Amino acid sequence: MVCGVTANLTGARPGTAVAAVPTPARPVARVVLEVVKFGIVGGSGVLVNFLVFNLLLHGMGRPAMIATVLASCIAMATNYLGFRYFAYRDRARRTRRQIALFFVFSGLGVVMESGLFWIGYHGLGLHGPLASNAVKALSIVLASAFRFLVYRTWVFQQDARRAA
Repeated sequence: MVCGVTANLTGARPGTAVAAVPTPARPVARVVLEVVKFGIVGGSGVLVNFLVFNLLLHGMGRPAMIATVLASCIAMATNYLGFRYFAYRDRARRTRRQIALFFVFSGLGVVMESGLFWIGYHGLGLHGPLASNAVKALSIVLASAFRFLVYRTWVFQQDARRAA
């Protein structure tokens, strides 16, 4: 024999309509968390990028374009580890395709970043330590917006089973 017991936890009288309680916007919260994690990994990559850039350009006197490209490539490699094992660790498994896409899109980001840096450094003549770092910062910000979109869309895709 089965005993069925129901409890009215709404405080409403039986038979009356109860207003639906709004639920938190899960997709919005998920994207906000993703942006925060992207920012943490990206922030550490920016730190690596600036340290290597300044060491090469202002510390060792290397040409500006070599300094910016090498700094961006080193930061790209460290960012992969952060994105794979921290920011997007809940996404689909690591595959050769994922690694290839990461480095292809990151390479495009380096090209964008370097092109923007070239415009500021050579085109506008912003050569001093403060000016070159400001140009570097702006180029990183603009290229990072591109990277965020392509990483979340194509590189570290949401596993369909976990998204549901």
